[in-house]
Amino acid sequence: MASDGSFLSGKVALVTGATRGIGLSIAKVLIASGCRVLCCGRDATLLHQITGDLGDSAYPLPLDVAQTDSCKNFMRHIPRELKLIRILVNNAGHDVGGRRLFYQGQSEEWDAIIETNVKGLMRITHAVLPGMLQKNEGHIVNIGSVAGIYSYRSGAAYNASKFAVHGFSEALRKDLDHTNLRVTEIMPGLVKTDFARNRNRGDQQAAEKFYSSFPVQLSAEDVARAVFYALVQPPHVNVSQLMIEPVQAKHYA
Repeated sequence: MASDGSFLSGKVALVTGATRGIGLSIAKVLIASGCRVLCCGRDATLLHQITGDLGDSAYPLPLDVAQTDSCKNFMRHIPRELKLIRILVNNAGHDVGGRRLFYQGQSEEWDAIIETNVKGLMRITHAVLPGMLQKNEGHIVNIGSVAGIYSYRSGAAYNASKFAVHGFSEALRKDLDHTNLRVTEIMPGLVKTDFARNRNRGDQQAAEKFYSSFPVQLSAEDVARAVFYALVQPPHVNVSQLMIEPVQAKHYA
C-alpha cells in the first residue's frame, strides 16, 4: 500500500480543536492527502475563516466538546455526503489554569480540564463510532501526551486527564478488537504552540518564558506527521501508540 497518503484520498475525517496549533496542522495534512475534513472548534467566526483559507475540502463544524448538548447534536448538522466519517482525530484539549500546585488552583479549573480533555473526547468518540461500526471501517486517533505516562509537579489535573486518555485508548482498542477499526494514541512531548499562552490566559510573555526553559521543542507539524504515519499504514497494521519527543527531552519531574 502506498505510504504517500493516496490511501486517504476521498475519506471523510473529523478533527476537533482544528482552529489552531496541532489540530490545524493535522487538518492541513489530511486535506493535502485528499481527505474531506470536518474542522471542529468553539469559535465559529475563526472556524469559518480558517476553513475558508483551507479550501473546498474543509468544512466548518462549530462544536464545543465540553458541552454535552453540543456533542449530542453536532452529527445532525453534518451534510449527508460527509456523514460517513472514517477518520476521527480527538485533538481538542487545554490546561487553562495549570502549571500550579493542585491546592493552589481552583476546583472549577481542574473540572474544566477533565471536562474537555477526557469527557469531551469520549463524547465525540461515542457519537462517531456507530457509523464506523456499521461499515466496519474507521480509525480513531487520540492525541494524548507523554504527560499520560510521566507525572510531573504542578500538573495534577492535566496529568490525570492524559492518563485517562491513555487508559481509554487502551480499553477502547480492546473493545474493538473483533472489528477492523483501529485506535491510535499519539503521545507528544513538549510542543510549541499557543497551548502555554492559553494556559496562562493569554499571557504571551509567560508562555515564551516557559518554552525558553526547554532547549528543544516539537512543532505542531511534527505531531501532524506522526498522525499521518499512523493513518497510512496498511489496514492490517495498527500503530497502537506513538510517542514522539524532542531531542534533549526534559521531563517536568
